[in-house]
Amino acid sequence: MEKIRVELGDRSYDICIGSNILGKIGSKLKSLSASPKTAIISNPTVYRLYGKKVLNSIKSSGFDVIPVIIPDGEKYKDISIVQKIYGELLMHRLDRKSALIALGGGVIGDITGFVASTYMRGIDYIQIPTTLLAQVDSSVGGKTGVNHKLGKNMIGTFYQPKLVWIDIDTLKTLPQKEFFAGFAEVIKYGVIWDAKLFAFLENNRDKILMLDKKSLTHIIKRSCEIKAAVVSKDEREAGLRAILNYGHTIGHAIETATGYKKYLHGEALAIGMRTEARLAEKLGIVSEKSVRKIKSLIDSYCLPSEMPSKIDVNSLLASMQLDKKAVAGELKFILPERIGKVRIQKGIEGKIIRETLETT
Repeated sequence: MEKIRVELGDRSYDICIGSNILGKIGSKLKSLSASPKTAIISNPTVYRLYGKKVLNSIKSSGFDVIPVIIPDGEKYKDISIVQKIYGELLMHRLDRKSALIALGGGVIGDITGFVASTYMRGIDYIQIPTTLLAQVDSSVGGKTGVNHKLGKNMIGTFYQPKLVWIDIDTLKTLPQKEFFAGFAEVIKYGVIWDAKLFAFLENNRDKILMLDKKSLTHIIKRSCEIKAAVVSKDEREAGLRAILNYGHTIGHAIETATGYKKYLHGEALAIGMRTEARLAEKLGIVSEKSVRKIKSLIDSYCLPSEMPSKIDVNSLLASMQLDKKAVAGELKFILPERIGKVRIQKGIEGKIIRETLETT
């Protein structure tokens, strides 16, 4: 098993990566939780595949565990679902020493973390991410939240898990569309931090897509190492952590403008990364060659890189103005200087932003 430490003082935790480790979570939980009560938060699809294994492992370690099943999909990542979970936890009398288990993808992890951070003013939770996107990104770093119709993740907290438990075998049952979507975040890490990871994705595509365990473990571990390093230096996004938002300013706007129904997060992010790279090119920050390489890698992992033809640019711009990263209406972008290095850029003329959105 590979292990990465997220260093945050008394809130530090491990990211554990392995194969066929779901059945071992019970013994690990026993060393972390002081209460016999716990709850597994999942959706019907994931719970049908892996719920029994996780439930039995936790029960065999002496826990009284309840499953709380919520609908599947980004459109259900809202306050009404949070209220449903609170009701289940209260009805089964989970207390301040209880723990929650997030079993699923990014939506499950974000909601579970938000509930954990607010239930009885904060209880422990553990991330068991089952999608590539969640394994390499959303399960790590403590960002929790739910969406609002006016913007993505506008209601949330910073609240770190006690453990991230990644079983790469769960990727075998992941729908192909969701599997590809996860590579957007991996590509992002290559662009913002690690040119060698970017090259690894270019040179090992076939092995990675064939679920070669060594290759998969490498890209998941390296992505987690990068995120852990960034979060350890800047937990609450006061500076450095903002680079993790490369592609997200436009990507989140695309999700919001399309009602969270047309694109998976990774797909919207892929379009956002390519568009923000073109914005950097227009500003003379990055070379045309680097922009081509970014687009080529996005395309090679079957992700969209073109702005939707029917999308309303005015709606995109309005969503971007409401983005959490905007201050006093001024947009902030993470723009590549080269593969492996980005900058935080403010004060870009609205005309250039609009032109980029209209021509990408």
